[in-house]
Amino acid sequence: MTGRWALGPEVKREADAGGAMLYDSSRAGNLSARWFEPKYWQGRNELEGGSRGRGTAYFIRAQGRACVLRHYRRGGMLAHLRGDRYSWRGEEATRPFAEWQLTYRLHRAGLPVPAPVAARYQRQGARYTGDIITERLAAVGSLAQCLARGALSVVTWIAIGRCIRRFHDLGVCHADLNAHNILLSEDEVYLIDFDRCRLRAPGLWRDGNLVRLRRSLEKITWGLPPERFTESDWFALLDGYRQSSGAGPLTG
Repeated sequence: MTGRWALGPEVKREADAGGAMLYDSSRAGNLSARWFEPKYWQGRNELEGGSRGRGTAYFIRAQGRACVLRHYRRGGMLAHLRGDRYSWRGEEATRPFAEWQLTYRLHRAGLPVPAPVAARYQRQGARYTGDIITERLAAVGSLAQCLARGALSVVTWIAIGRCIRRFHDLGVCHADLNAHNILLSEDEVYLIDFDRCRLRAPGLWRDGNLVRLRRSLEKITWGLPPERFTESDWFALLDGYRQSSGAGPLTG
């Protein structure tokens, strides 16, 4: 098995009907194709709810471990044309395998991300579909959910900025940095959803990430009490962001 980066001995690849599965055997020792079917977990009474975005993310309990199962689905205009099907450009370019390997790399580097469990693609001619399973983080909620409940402390905004800077210092360009993909716990800030993300040399993309987040915050707090997101909050986030982690970029 080839990969973008060196993978540990716990990472396994198995053929699946029309495709393949990639998984961490220390977290999914008895993985089968059924793991990617919500009805399988429902039948075992191990489907614990879900959340909606471009598609539904299912909360499951696999081998006693809280996980998230997500099926890849397009957003925007292409959602009506192609739905959950993507153009085939080789195994390593599939969205589930690319996201799984990047998340694996980030997790091993000690960044606050969910541990990747398994990924699958199923090819049908020139198209494929895909799924990914990651561990479910013990978070209070997303940044969007927390702001819907109340204002955040200056310390929390600074911590959010520091978290983003850690990723940027390692060259991680998040393709969709928004208030839904930042999770908050009592003592940690996490980033999730690394679909279409990649490693890049320092550049203006960092500012682009922050601008995207600012737009997201303005959108989700529109109509909420004005103290939920203020200029002081944004400046606190930027103050945290200016505190470099001192880390160098990730390499192969």
